[in-house]
Amino acid sequence: MRITMAHGSGGHATSELISSLFAKAFSNPILSRMEDSAVVEGSGRIAVTTDSFVVTPLTFAGGDIGRLSVCGTVNDLLMSGAVPKYLTCGFILEEGADIGELESIVHSMAQTAKEAGVQIVAGDTKVVEGNGGLYINTAGVGFVPEGICISSSSCQEGDAVLVSGTLGDHHAAILSARMGIENTISSDCAPLGEMVSKMQQAGIELHALRDVTRGGLATVLGEFARASHCCVELEEQAIPVSDQVRGFCGILGLDPLYMGNEGKLVAVLPQEQAEQALELIRSSNYGEHAAIIGKISHQEADAVLLHTPIGGTRVLGELYGEGLPRIC
Repeated sequence: MRITMAHGSGGHATSELISSLFAKAFSNPILSRMEDSAVVEGSGRIAVTTDSFVVTPLTFAGGDIGRLSVCGTVNDLLMSGAVPKYLTCGFILEEGADIGELESIVHSMAQTAKEAGVQIVAGDTKVVEGNGGLYINTAGVGFVPEGICISSSSCQEGDAVLVSGTLGDHHAAILSARMGIENTISSDCAPLGEMVSKMQQAGIELHALRDVTRGGLATVLGEFARASHCCVELEEQAIPVSDQVRGFCGILGLDPLYMGNEGKLVAVLPQEQAEQALELIRSSNYGEHAAIIGKISHQEADAVLLHTPIGGTRVLGELYGEGLPRIC
């Protein structure tokens, strides 16, 4: 069975699609009210984010657009120190979309929301002309605990820079699928709540956090350097990259420092807390390959420097050009 324009008409076909698929998969007391807006418990400070997901292919090694949409939204909230609570989701379905594939994506989305500890409390569905494509728009709300103030402008001289795992996995998995390259590379698509929660509960003083998505690590750290008017110094040997991704990059001439991820974060925090934070991340889901990769200094303002194993230094600029389109 496939999506038809009738599924976007607001009539019986729309109601049937919502009740038999979305409402069933995302069932919770708030969504089940089926009101025009969801009324939820509030907090003194909230974090709000929104994102749209257009990845192709829709399903790839390690995930699909449904899992990706939840992880991407939840991780954005986490990077501000918020505890994610509620999501909304809007589905834009092209005529001809396969309902079996849609059902699989919706169930993947529901399972990931459960893993991340969030509820999908409102949604929308539209059908447009097309060739069977599918797009998801999300919004996310989280509550920010008192005393939490995490910002890319808060990096301080002497801070340590940590990354939660290997770089480039999602980018390589998507590109492999598009090019028909057979390998064992899987997307790192994952919610990062456990490692952030453990660091907060342990009293780690998190100065800056960011999930390493489009543009890669070099681009994110460039944003930190400019916002804090500091220098980020990295040790190339310390940066984790899997053998499979390193080989993939060698064949295609790619740089893992500029490749997108969907389940990695970079953290800037006091040097004296770096080892404790590292152990907390490594003991969390998806953090087993975490590493301390550098420090914050004032050697050169607004710059990211990569120190190579042979004693050289490379200046890392931000990503220029298109990169890989429709990666998330």
